[in-house]
Amino acid sequence: MHKRVLFLKIVLSICFLAIIFRLGLIMFVEHHLYFARAKTQQLRKEEIIPKRGNIYDRKGRELAISLEKESLFIDPSSLRSDEKIRILKNYIKINIEQIKSYSEKNVRFLWLERKLDHEVAEKIKALKIEGLGFIPEGARFYPNGFLASHVIGFVNIDDQGIEGLEKQYDKYLRVEKSLKVVSVDAKGKRLSDGNLKDIKGNDIFITIDEGLQYIVEKYLEEAVRKWQASSGTVIMMDPFTGEILALANRPTYDPNNLKLIKNIGVIRNRALTDLYEPGSTFKIVTATAALEEGIVNLRTKFDCSQGYIEIWGKKIKDAHRNGVLTFEEVIQKSSNVGTIKIAMMLGKEKLYHYIKKFGFGEKTGIDLPGEVAGYVRPPNKWSGTSIGAIPIGQEVAVTPIQVLRAYAAIANGGYLVKPFVVSEIRSPEGKILYKAVIQRERIISEKTAKTMRDILKKVTQEGGTATQAKIDGNDVAGKTGTAQKYDPKTGRYSKDKFVSSFVGFIPADNPRIAMIVVIHDPKGAHYGGVVAAPVFKAISHEALAYLNVPRDDAKEKGLFVRLENETNRKVVVAKE
Repeated sequence: MHKRVLFLKIVLSICFLAIIFRLGLIMFVEHHLYFARAKTQQLRKEEIIPKRGNIYDRKGRELAISLEKESLFIDPSSLRSDEKIRILKNYIKINIEQIKSYSEKNVRFLWLERKLDHEVAEKIKALKIEGLGFIPEGARFYPNGFLASHVIGFVNIDDQGIEGLEKQYDKYLRVEKSLKVVSVDAKGKRLSDGNLKDIKGNDIFITIDEGLQYIVEKYLEEAVRKWQASSGTVIMMDPFTGEILALANRPTYDPNNLKLIKNIGVIRNRALTDLYEPGSTFKIVTATAALEEGIVNLRTKFDCSQGYIEIWGKKIKDAHRNGVLTFEEVIQKSSNVGTIKIAMMLGKEKLYHYIKKFGFGEKTGIDLPGEVAGYVRPPNKWSGTSIGAIPIGQEVAVTPIQVLRAYAAIANGGYLVKPFVVSEIRSPEGKILYKAVIQRERIISEKTAKTMRDILKKVTQEGGTATQAKIDGNDVAGKTGTAQKYDPKTGRYSKDKFVSSFVGFIPADNPRIAMIVVIHDPKGAHYGGVVAAPVFKAISHEALAYLNVPRDDAKEKGLFVRLENETNRKVVVAKE
């Protein structure tokens, strides 16, 4: 009995020593191996779903935000029967044969549908089909649908900016994917979310005003439908700063439903990409140049009684026969004959110089993608008839934003401004990363600008071509344009295709907004004063009320005054 007890003690001692030895080995020699194994079992790396930065209007209202959606995938190698998979056809489009072919190749991952709606995802989860899985992904959402779609743009399935601000400022809005470490239990269930916060891109604040944008889009839509036009554009800008307050095109699209787009042309920002001959709206260049050079004054007279002028054998007519017109009346009545005579006094070299001064033939530099420079030929490439065509807005190719900028120079006292859309970029922590700087250059004198403002006011008054742009209580300054479209098939100007436009600013003496309206191929009427001017009036009437701009007669009583401060940004102040 004693020997058995002794033997048992020896065996137990050996076992105890072995355990002590093993523990010592684990604790001091193999510690790092077991620590690494425990870390692998208890911690798991997960991909952080980055959120794209938001886009806000000038008052902080959301125009583009990021949501989280789930994307559906399948492990084709786990497919035993396609019977259950076929049920998915009730919810998404799938290719059974493709899944089978991947299954035969032992492929372990295949996307079925990216960024599902929550309701659809929940219904598919309830099916409990083996081999299916979900991965959360960021999804872009535009709360206002069509509103300002050509400004905001959209992203692709991988959240990369494709059009508009989404493309132009993609590097600020988008953040790269990264990983975070989370704690899990023995069954792999998450215990904690790790110590990293969600990653989010920078937020962008833009000059667009959601309220003004809505007004612009409403009346542009009505006009395009009324005149059965092929397209239309309206841009509203602060003439002193270059801030774009609203920009809209028709046709348009909903960036939330890109699959519904049948014609890719609807996503084009026509305000910056579509060239056209501006017609009579271009006459301000000739008029301004003549005043600035001292070649004419308001009382200089021009004989337009023939109703036409012949340039190198080509007759250029007025829409209506006029008699002898003063310089002021030439612009007020939009006389082609009078404008060409002014241009001939000016000469082609000086005319071209002022065309370039007003920024035609070059990009405005607006911070949106796709802008084109337009086309203006230098004088050495003009034909014999060019001196008769160019002053009245033919043989030049411009964009709506270029024309609007030219009129803004008259509105603001002679400065050519650089239009812009983004005013600020802020980090997720609120730090300002970028702040827009107003850029402007004097191109004409204040005196010339004021004279032109007075002339353009008369265009909308009795005897002018744009009486339908007139608004009770506030003076409107502007100019109509009615341009025949060039038909490349015939080599002539079309007799039934026109571009109708009106561009101006209001209130005329203290402009709050400058705006251009361009309607392509209207049916039933084609004069700018009939088609485009009423659109300007309707938008302006509602916009001034929205902006709480007082009537001119109230300002005359000393209730309102407009000044510019040292930073060249205008401010509005009240006085008794």
